[in-house]
Amino acid sequence: MPLPRPTGTDAVPWRAVCDQAASPMTVLDMQGRFLYVNQALCRLLRCDREELVRNHRKYFIHPDDRAAAELFNEVVAAPSGEVCREFRCVRSDGAVIWLLLCASLVRDDGGRPVCVTTHAQDITERRESEARWQQTFTRAPIGMALLDTRGRWTEVNAALCRQLGYSCEELLAVEPSDLTYPGDDPTAAVADVVEGLKDTASLETCFRHKLGYPVWLFVRISAVQGPDGHAAYLVGQYEEIGDGRMTDDHLAHLALHDPLTGLANRVLLTDRLDQSLAELPRTGGVLAVLLVDLDELKLVNDRHGHLVGDQLLMSAADALLRAARPGDTVARFGGDEFVVVSRVVDQQAAEALRRHVEGFLHDEIDASGIRLPLRASVGLASTADPSTSRSDLLHAADQSMYSRKHQSQI
Repeated sequence: MPLPRPTGTDAVPWRAVCDQAASPMTVLDMQGRFLYVNQALCRLLRCDREELVRNHRKYFIHPDDRAAAELFNEVVAAPSGEVCREFRCVRSDGAVIWLLLCASLVRDDGGRPVCVTTHAQDITERRESEARWQQTFTRAPIGMALLDTRGRWTEVNAALCRQLGYSCEELLAVEPSDLTYPGDDPTAAVADVVEGLKDTASLETCFRHKLGYPVWLFVRISAVQGPDGHAAYLVGQYEEIGDGRMTDDHLAHLALHDPLTGLANRVLLTDRLDQSLAELPRTGGVLAVLLVDLDELKLVNDRHGHLVGDQLLMSAADALLRAARPGDTVARFGGDEFVVVSRVVDQQAAEALRRHVEGFLHDEIDASGIRLPLRASVGLASTADPSTSRSDLLHAADQSMYSRKHQSQI
């Protein structure tokens, strides 16, 4: 089938133009046979024009990419009349190259399909570079991740999964900040890199392992710029700091704090309670002890898994830290229970503190894309008597909490 021949002032020597074009080009008839190939394609595939035209286009496609042979049918069926695909071709000398081929349907003045034109680009170097990067990323001995400009992981390697104890799917479902302790959130460092204030941000960050213990990582964040000169995405490197990081101060911190929430544990809570009771004669006022029981944690664990349940616990811990005043002790008592210890002026102030804390525990949170209610029952016990035992205080706060929980269910 001959190509349409424009006449008059529209007539142009299109063959001469195409033959001198740097981009490999072809014209196919409506049966998918070559009508024309230009010199650039001949040079790319290392064969002459007659050999190209004599063979079916499938002849030059790599056997593992035979689906690319359907590109002709796709472009004919596409509403836009345009399709682009990447696939491998085999040159006449046996070498394999990668092509980006864009095909366009040409119609006559009446809208009837006449032929299909293609433009090819050799992308072998880019694909090989991408393969080298992917191999480096996947097999790196340290943790690596790609992040979006909000600091959320979009791809993680096996080493990072091993470091934190989570599967790839689990890590991609959470914010990195959800797995860090208060004060170790890397969000600010990410923002500095995204905004161009720093080329690279480096920081020591303590993450929560899936099993509950802390993992210290040295984190480097750098930006990859897009065409507009702004950060398109981020690359993170995560290197374990190791035993050398575990100084006496850190070991002491680990012994006295809950590994999941970073709050004081029972050991530290006991010490703070005894110390606060002993100081009452000097400080005066009232020692208030709040016992907080998180609602529906078991239901969340059963329905959504323990990873989401852990995020609910961490959200409750963060809410308590925001509600507490300087000098207060906030501790995880165990399971879904927390304790707040505070010195206040009188019983009225203790009741006001309970209401204040309860208000921070009435919220909606996002845990791995799941909206969950944050609710808790808060019991109160208080004393101005330094001879009161801490066990009696905790028991009274516990009884108060159960009383309030029972009242809320009536």
